[in-house]
Amino acid sequence: MSRLKVLSVVGARPQFIKAFPVSDALRRDHDEVLVHTGQHYDESMSGVFFDELDIPEPDYNLGVGSGGHAAQTAEMMTRLDAVVADEEPDVVLVYGDTNSTLAAALVASKREPALAHVEAGLRSHNWEMPEEVNRVLTDHCSDLLFAPSESAAETLAAEGIRDGVSVTGDVQYDAVLRVREAARERSSILADLDLRDGEYVLATVHRAANTDDYDRLEGIVEGLASSELPVVFPVHPRTEGALEASGLWSRLADAENVVLVEPVGYLDFVRLLDGAERVATDSGGVQKEAFYLDTRCLTLRDETEWTETVDAGWNTLVGADATAIRAALADDDPLPEKPSLYGDGSAAERIVAALSEYEYA
Repeated sequence: MSRLKVLSVVGARPQFIKAFPVSDALRRDHDEVLVHTGQHYDESMSGVFFDELDIPEPDYNLGVGSGGHAAQTAEMMTRLDAVVADEEPDVVLVYGDTNSTLAAALVASKREPALAHVEAGLRSHNWEMPEEVNRVLTDHCSDLLFAPSESAAETLAAEGIRDGVSVTGDVQYDAVLRVREAARERSSILADLDLRDGEYVLATVHRAANTDDYDRLEGIVEGLASSELPVVFPVHPRTEGALEASGLWSRLADAENVVLVEPVGYLDFVRLLDGAERVATDSGGVQKEAFYLDTRCLTLRDETEWTETVDAGWNTLVGADATAIRAALADDDPLPEKPSLYGDGSAAERIVAALSEYEYA
């Protein structure tokens, strides 16, 4: 097996979390160049974040920052193209469905390196989501496609993509398994907030489809405020701004059962999610993490890429309807036996094996 040079591209904290098990496996036998586009600036992306999770710091931080989709993607492509030209990697490795993912995919597809996509084959079938456009286009550009589940591979086959597809399991499962025990041992977040395992609901809201639509945001606020259990709500900056601009902040802050907190680090978040009786979220990643941590989930969206969790009875789509949210928060029917859907926690090893076995031009 020849030694590969892999250029990994990430754009936000969730992608670093997905990437760190792969980076760990890659660097045993290959050379990795880690590039952070700077798509999302996150105060918690500090040295402590990298140290706590044993994540390598990026070799490049392109500092692109926020902006409109076209301008942001174009700027990332320009800066990534220069990096690819300088580094001459064998393969460009991308994760998920952000603008960083698409920008790197387009750059790699027009240059020599192969393109590999982690989380290939996921579909929400909602073309109003920028993420749907990004993931579909990236899949159709890719040489190697790492599907987290059999159904994701079936989706790719239905679109005519069969070559280069591997069902690896989900790298986020790898990450959660590594972090769960560390979070239990080192996080003090439950004590800090005077919480006990199984006696609170965790909530996260950040998607523009919810934060930028007054009716949807109001429905979510009313639904969460109806919970009989305390609701711990780490407030995303975008959400805070939307709540204040819409006049809904005071309604949420005045609710006796809602505990508004600043965004928390990843170890603290995993501890909160692990200990929650259930979670209400519009995040795809949190839906998966809840499933891995045996936490009941209600999803504040009308669709999900992780349809298997809904089919398994561990995830309920409630949209932004206050009545549906209220009913899902109160539902105490026992959960069904949880199936194994996304591998066994060794997706990173399978990804590296597939990268090693690929015949590069």
